[in-house]
Amino acid sequence: MSPHSAKKQQLPQARLDELADIAATVLKRCRAQGASAAEVNVSESHGLAVGVRMGEVETVEDTRDRGLSLTVYFGQRKGNASTADLATTSIEQTVSQACAIARHTEDDPAAGLADPERMAREFPDFDLWHPWVIDAEQAIAMGIACETAGRDADERISNSEGASVNTNQSLGVYANSHGFIGRECGTSHSVSLSLIAGSGENMQRDDWYSAAVAAEDLEPVDQIGRRAAEKTVARLAPRHVKTGDYPVLFAPQAARSLIGHLLAAVSGGSLYRQASFLLDSAGQRIFPAWLNIRERPHLRRGFRSAAFDAEGVATTDNDLIRDGVLVRYVLGSYSARKLGLSSTANAGGIHNLIVEPGLFDQAALLRQMGRGLLITELMGQGVNTITGDYSRGAAGFRIENGVIAYPVDEITLAGNLREMFAAIEAVGSDVDPRSYLLTGSMLLGKLTVAGSG
Repeated sequence: MSPHSAKKQQLPQARLDELADIAATVLKRCRAQGASAAEVNVSESHGLAVGVRMGEVETVEDTRDRGLSLTVYFGQRKGNASTADLATTSIEQTVSQACAIARHTEDDPAAGLADPERMAREFPDFDLWHPWVIDAEQAIAMGIACETAGRDADERISNSEGASVNTNQSLGVYANSHGFIGRECGTSHSVSLSLIAGSGENMQRDDWYSAAVAAEDLEPVDQIGRRAAEKTVARLAPRHVKTGDYPVLFAPQAARSLIGHLLAAVSGGSLYRQASFLLDSAGQRIFPAWLNIRERPHLRRGFRSAAFDAEGVATTDNDLIRDGVLVRYVLGSYSARKLGLSSTANAGGIHNLIVEPGLFDQAALLRQMGRGLLITELMGQGVNTITGDYSRGAAGFRIENGVIAYPVDEITLAGNLREMFAAIEAVGSDVDPRSYLLTGSMLLGKLTVAGSG
C-alpha cells in the first residue's frame, strides 16, 4: 500500500476511556492503602517493523506492549512500581509494592506531584492519530522497492546494509490524585535505507530516511532510495584536510546535535547536580543576539506535540533562547523545586523545539562561507556537559569557492560549546522536518579541525 493512500482513522476514544478507568481504579486503591498522593501512567502500543537486505527479508517484528507505572507519596516519601500486566491481581500487587517502598524511604523535600493549579484544562487535537493500515507483506514490498531504487540509481552502489519500514501507534493515560486525567494517542512511521558504494578499502556508506506522524507525509520510497544512493556515492574518494581553524557549516542533522547538547546542559537534572557548563546562566547571552529558539508544543502533527507534560502540567509556547539570551531552563516539578524555581512544563522532555530559520538555504550559506567544511556526519561521544568541551569525529565535504570540492573524512572537530554557540553566524532555511528538534544548517565562523593531512 502506498503511504499516500492511508486514511485518518477515528480517535480510539473508547480504549482511552478504558485506560482512564484503570488509572482511576489504581488511584483509588492507593488512597485505600494510605497514600497521601499518587500518579499513574497506563499505556499500550502496537508496532510493525520490517527489514530487508539485498532483496530478501531479514526481519519481521509485530510488537504489542502495554504497561502501568505508578508513583505513590506518603507525605514526601516516594515509592515506584510498574507492571506489564493490566490484570486486576497484578495491579493490586503493583500498588502494594509501591506503597511498601514508599513507607521505607527517606523524606525528600522536592518530592510530590506538580502544583494542582498548573494542571492542563484544555486538550486540543493536534492531528497526531494516523494509523497506517499496512501488513507485513505490503511493508516488505515497500522495503524492497526502496532498496531496489537505491541500488539501481548508480552503478557505483556495490552493496546494501538494508531497508526498513516501521509503523507504530500508542495510547496513554496519565492521571494523578489532583483529579487530573489526561489522554494521549499518537502514531509514527518511517522508511529508511543504508547503502554501500565502492569496493575494497575504498568503500563508503551513507543512508537516508523519512519519518512522519502520518504515512501520507512520508517521502515516496523510490525517492528515499535515490537520495540514499546520491549521498553514498558523493562520499567516494574522500581526502584528508590539514589541521587548522576553519569556517564550518553543520548540515541540519548535525546542527540538531548541537541543540541536543544545549538541552542537556539546561535540563534540571544537570543543573541541580551542578553538572552543566551553563549552570547559573539564565539571563545570560550565550548565542548571537539575532538567534531565537522557541518551544512549540502545540504544532499540528508535531513529533512531540502535547497539551500537558509527564506530570499533567499544561504546555504553552515558550522561548528558550530570546535574542541570544537563555531565558529559562528545562524543568519538571522535581528539578524545579531542587533549584528553587517553577516547572517549565518539561517533565519528560522538550516539546517541539524550533531554531528560528534564516532567509538562505544551504547552497547560499556555502557561498557565504566561501572556503571551509560542510559537516554531514558526527561520530563519537566526546562532549563534556560539565565543562562544555567538545571533541567529535566527523565527515563531510571540503568547500572551495562556495561549492563542494570533494568529500573528507577522518577529521575531529574540537572546541568548547559556549564558544561554538557564540560563533554561530547564520542558520539556514533548510529545516530538517524529521525530528522534534527543528533546525536548518548552522554556520560557525571558526572551529578547530584536526585532520591527518
